Amino acid sequence: MKAGKLSTSIIVILLILVVDQVVKIYIKTHYPIGEVTRIFGMNWARIHFIENSGMAWGWKFGNEGGKVALTLFRLAAVIFGSFLLVRFAREKYTRGFMICVALIYAGALGNLIDSMFYGMIFDKGLHFDPAFGDYIGYEGIAKFGGHGYASFLHGSVVDMLYFPMIKTHYPSWFPWVGGEPFEFFAPIFNIADMAISTGVIALLVFQKKFYRKVKDTTIVPDNAAVTEPES
Repeated sequence: MKAGKLSTSIIVILLILVVDQVVKIYIKTHYPIGEVTRIFGMNWARIHFIENSGMAWGWKFGNEGGKVALTLFRLAAVIFGSFLLVRFAREKYTRGFMICVALIYAGALGNLIDSMFYGMIFDKGLHFDPAFGDYIGYEGIAKFGGHGYASFLHGSVVDMLYFPMIKTHYPSWFPWVGGEPFEFFAPIFNIADMAISTGVIALLVFQKKFYRKVKDTTIVPDNAAVTEPES
């Protein structure tokens, strides 16, 4: 049981990582930053290539120091998560629980790869400029090679999925934001972000089912000798 669930988790992790990195690398090496393309001509589903220096869903976490701290935190979380996966499998948690944990782990690792290595393997990317005290973009399309646009731990995360399903305005009577533009769904994200969110939401929705442990049952062979109790 342990090996089977752990193997399933590893397959899920590898699948998410491969898809996430293939999509990111393709977008980064074929699209200029800021490029927007409709998916199958749909207005509410788009490829919108951006890069971010911080957290999932395009959120930021301070300046350059905050980014390095966040990357190191992700690295520590992934290392700790590796031990947790083995522990959860050993303690006989359900397969559904293990898959959810694998999704979260894969998402964290996918974005960690961007932060750790993309600055070194691509010639262009969103990077921190001390003269401006902020992150600045770039022109053209990035490619492999060169001297890299940033050092280890300073790469930016690639995002591209954008689903602006509803664009409207808050009612005028709405407190504080009345009349302001409202958009659902505004964040631009990637496959790794989706994996993290899917894993977390599934754990919350199915927590009663997923948090129980599988009972350990011992099967006695039919031909096993039966010992009569002593009188």
